[in-house]
Amino acid sequence: MAGLARVLVHVRCGGAGGPARFGQSVTGTFCPAHEDAAVVSCGLDRGRFLLSDVAFPGSATALLKRPSFCPAKRLGEQPELALPAELRGRGVAAGVAVLLQASTGRVLLTRRAGTLSIFPNVWVPPGGHVEPDEELLDVGLRELEEETGLRLEAGTFSWRMLGLWESIYPPMLSWGLPRRHHIVTYLLLLSTESHERLEARMCPSESEVSAYAWLEPPVLEAIAATEDGAEGLGNGPSTLPATVGITELSNGSSSTTQLPTSTFLNTAPAEGEDVERVSTGTKFALRLWLESLGERG
Repeated sequence: MAGLARVLVHVRCGGAGGPARFGQSVTGTFCPAHEDAAVVSCGLDRGRFLLSDVAFPGSATALLKRPSFCPAKRLGEQPELALPAELRGRGVAAGVAVLLQASTGRVLLTRRAGTLSIFPNVWVPPGGHVEPDEELLDVGLRELEEETGLRLEAGTFSWRMLGLWESIYPPMLSWGLPRRHHIVTYLLLLSTESHERLEARMCPSESEVSAYAWLEPPVLEAIAATEDGAEGLGNGPSTLPATVGITELSNGSSSTTQLPTSTFLNTAPAEGEDVERVSTGTKFALRLWLESLGERG
């Protein structure tokens, strides 16, 4: 991420509005406590990312979702776990992540570097913060290039919004109080190029990416079907390959290797240390992507 300035999330519901508050569930503003999703109007508005229960000029309609174990939701149920004042004043940052689908049907995921303080060694699409004066698509294209070296030229892709995800780190209260709070807009980029041609131009940043993989739809479907917040590791259908080819980065060089498919099917453990897995928000985006495939089909 090139800059320090960030666009913050604002909410408007029932005629009242203001900045979203760190550690308080944004999704919960728009749905009953026993639910975890709502359809909202969203868009950039005067230097802020606005979520509203009514449409406004330039807004799009999208599904906003949080995980059932969302720390902000749990904090609302346990007021004794109040956040320190220095955290409450941070606000909620707007982010963008891009699912890049090649013409061959494969989708690019990257493994976050182990040195990162947020979600290390977790598989995600390229993405990052919204900076002032950027459009959502511009954010996605910038982050794609910064993280993978891929520059998509106009006319070589189409795009659409998939949905909005409320992301908090750590993702469970059992791992500690929240330190980061985002609303992530997932975009789908449909490239006219094959994954082989795209990969030939990739030059990932090792400071952000430790590996990448172009995953096939059956594996992606299995990933989307896993549920986080449960104990145990992922065990996929027997029809899936035992391993998946990935490219690992180390000391300025890259090498191809095989990773057990079960690693991509791991779920976020309810207790203890995290494991290498696909992020919960990515699984949400993949489910919406699969739904879009059905619509296009």
